[in-house]
Amino acid sequence: MATSKKRIGIVGARGYTGAELIRLIAAHPALELAYVSSRELNGQRVENNIDGYQGDLRYSSPTAEELPALDADVVVLALPNGKASAYVEAFDAAGKDPVIVDLSADYRFDNSWYYGLPELTRDKWRGEKRISNPGCYATAIQLSVAPLKDLLAAPPVCFGVSGYSGAGTTPSDKNDPQKLRDNLMPYSLTGHMHEKEASRHLGIPVEFMPHVAPHFRGLTVTTNLYLSRALKREDVLARFQHAYEGEKLVHVLDEAPWVSRVAGKHHAEVGGFTLSADGKRVVVVATLDNLLKGAATQAIQNINRAIGVDEYAAIPL
Repeated sequence: MATSKKRIGIVGARGYTGAELIRLIAAHPALELAYVSSRELNGQRVENNIDGYQGDLRYSSPTAEELPALDADVVVLALPNGKASAYVEAFDAAGKDPVIVDLSADYRFDNSWYYGLPELTRDKWRGEKRISNPGCYATAIQLSVAPLKDLLAAPPVCFGVSGYSGAGTTPSDKNDPQKLRDNLMPYSLTGHMHEKEASRHLGIPVEFMPHVAPHFRGLTVTTNLYLSRALKREDVLARFQHAYEGEKLVHVLDEAPWVSRVAGKHHAEVGGFTLSADGKRVVVVATLDNLLKGAATQAIQNINRAIGVDEYAAIPL
C-alpha cells in the first residue's frame, strides 16, 4: 500500500455517480480529494450535499484549461457523453499525464484507451493511464454473455430494466417519478450506446432493449442465448463459476437475482440459468447497482490498479 496519498479530482461531481465517488474516495486509504467540480454547485461545501462526507472542500468550477495546473494525480471525468475530449486535450496541451478515468462513452471505442471491465479485461491492461470506464448495462450484458461466447449460435438478445437514476439528474421523462409511477418506459430499442459497446468488446453482435422502471437504483438484464450445441444446466453453471472464480465483485447465484437485493451493493450478481427442453437455449439474469458496479465502484477498481494499490481498496465487500 502506498504511504503517501494520491490527489484525485472529479470533474462533473453534481450527479449521482459523482456523489458515490466522493463517498468512496473519502474512505480511501490511498486517495485524497483535490477538487470536485460542478458549475451548478460552485462554492457550496461538499459536506452539505454528500451524506457522510466531512471536510472543508467546496465545489469549484475550473475550465478545462485550468485543470492541469491543479496537479491531481488522478482525474475522473463524470460528464455527459461528448464532453470529455476538451478536458483530455487540455492535459495533453499542458504536457500533464495524470491517470484519467472517463465515465462517459466517449473513449469506449478508442483502442488507445484501456477499457476497464476488470473481470473480463484485467489481463489486457498494459499500464495505460487513460482508462475508459464501461457503461452500466454494458457491464451486465458482458458478464452475462462472456462465459458462453464460444458456444453461441445467434446474437444474444438482452432485455434491460433500470432504475431512473440511470437517466441522470437532468430532468426528462425517464427520471420523472410521476411519469414512471406504475409504468415501464421503453426507449432506444435498437442502437443503444450500450448495445454498440457490448458488441464491440464481446466481439459479437448483441441485441439490447432497455427500459426504465419506477425504482431509483439498480438494473436487471435478462439475456436469451441460443447455443450451437446442447448443454445441461450444471454445465452452464460450471462455466460461470469457473469464469468468475475468485472475483470478489461478481457473485454467481443458482437462482435468478433480484435487483432489490443488489441496490446499494458494490458487486454484480449473475444467475437463473434456465435452459430450454432441448438444452440449446439458456436464459441468464444479471443485476447490479448502476451507480456502483455500473459506474463508481468500477472506477475505483480501475483507479486502484492504476496507482498500484489493492484493486478492492475502499470498496466494501
